Amino acid sequence: MAEYRKLGKKTKLRKAILRSQVTQLLYRGRIVTTEARAKEVQKIVEPMITLAVKESGNYETVKVQAKQAVRDKDGKRVKEVVDGKKVAKFETVEKEIKKDLPSRLHARRQLLRYMYPVVEVPTEGKGRKKNTKEVDLVAKMFDEYGPRFSGRNGGYTRIIKIGQRKGDAALMVVLELV
Repeated sequence: MAEYRKLGKKTKLRKAILRSQVTQLLYRGRIVTTEARAKEVQKIVEPMITLAVKESGNYETVKVQAKQAVRDKDGKRVKEVVDGKKVAKFETVEKEIKKDLPSRLHARRQLLRYMYPVVEVPTEGKGRKKNTKEVDLVAKMFDEYGPRFSGRNGGYTRIIKIGQRKGDAALMVVLELV
């Protein structure tokens, strides 16, 4: 007997579907899917969140000096003339960054192995391409889900049955983070 459900799909397609659903569950907080898929996704997500909980505070803050472009009131870069050429003006700024310790870096790479990249696209038509941004889902797991679930010993997701699908009568459920 297999230790996982085959879901009526070939291996590559099954893995792609599960990765997609894991990514969307962690990004949105809840998904609607069939019961069999939800149980498989749940088996994948629970250890990922456990890893994020363990490593959520495992970093050190470091102060670094960084160059940043000077901007005017409209948000455009201020230019200055140097040797007859217009060049953007920069200033040095001190920033605090989080530096992962080795075990957290390893955990980050383990989590990234199973997640697809998520890109947020604005809904309004003007400036959609310009204002798209990539979401750092692993940082969300460490910064948001880690502290949120730190008091729990597992059981980070819940399955709520919502009835049968009309076409094939498959049992549909809502899989959500607690």
